[in-house]
Amino acid sequence: MKKAAILLSLILAIGVLAGCGNSTSTTTSDKGSNQEESKALKIGATAGPYSDMVTKAIKPIMEKKGYTVEVIEFGDYVQPNLALSNGDLNANLFQHKIYMENFAKENKLQLSELISVPTAPMGIYSSKFKSLDEVAAGSTVAVANDPTNLARTLGLLQDAGLLTIKDDIDPLRVSEKDVKDNPKQLVLQPIEAGQLPRAADSVDLSLVPGNFALAAKMNLLDALKLENMPDDYRNRLVVNTAELDKQFAKDLKEAVESDEFEQIIDEQFKGFGKPEWMLKRK
Repeated sequence: MKKAAILLSLILAIGVLAGCGNSTSTTTSDKGSNQEESKALKIGATAGPYSDMVTKAIKPIMEKKGYTVEVIEFGDYVQPNLALSNGDLNANLFQHKIYMENFAKENKLQLSELISVPTAPMGIYSSKFKSLDEVAAGSTVAVANDPTNLARTLGLLQDAGLLTIKDDIDPLRVSEKDVKDNPKQLVLQPIEAGQLPRAADSVDLSLVPGNFALAAKMNLLDALKLENMPDDYRNRLVVNTAELDKQFAKDLKEAVESDEFEQIIDEQFKGFGKPEWMLKRK
């Protein structure tokens, strides 16, 4: 009986040790798998110039660093942040600082920017006038009906000398009531931002955000005036805040800061306004 008990104890002990060995082996294997997966990135962007920017200017540089990059295109400004927050994306590129912070606050998300990138500016387009000096009193002006784009619109009209706006306007709640002086009595016609390129043929002036202008095959350099865009309105690479210090995030930032990235922008994204950090290093 004693011999049988000792033999049974030995068998159980060997089984426990074998189980521990298998557990350790699985954990090591999982860690190796996770390390390999960290080199596979999914970057979301809205279809058009910013998915092109990821594909043409960011992806090749990241691939040289050993990453595989899949570009996921979106047709709206909601899903890219939701997909990022739930882990379906590692990063996205489509939004400016004001939109990101407001969206994160309203949806209780933890999002952080890595770096701002060259961005297509808003422009004043016209099929009637060839210069701003020709703009007549009472001209109709198509403007975006959403507050964020309208804030940029009013700022551009002010920079063009066509009107003045009140100080310290709230870019999230701005309206036509924030116009202080309108000496030419311009008639502002708010419409959905995506319709502004088409409106250029039916109104006197149309202020078109750069992404919509490019989507409509408009030449940015045909604008009577392009926006001197504040950096808060430039698009940026965004990640989940918890992953801000991860290696892939550092490598993405380094890719955008590279001379190769800027060279591709200069060659293939003409008219895009560069962020301050890029201009200062010249």
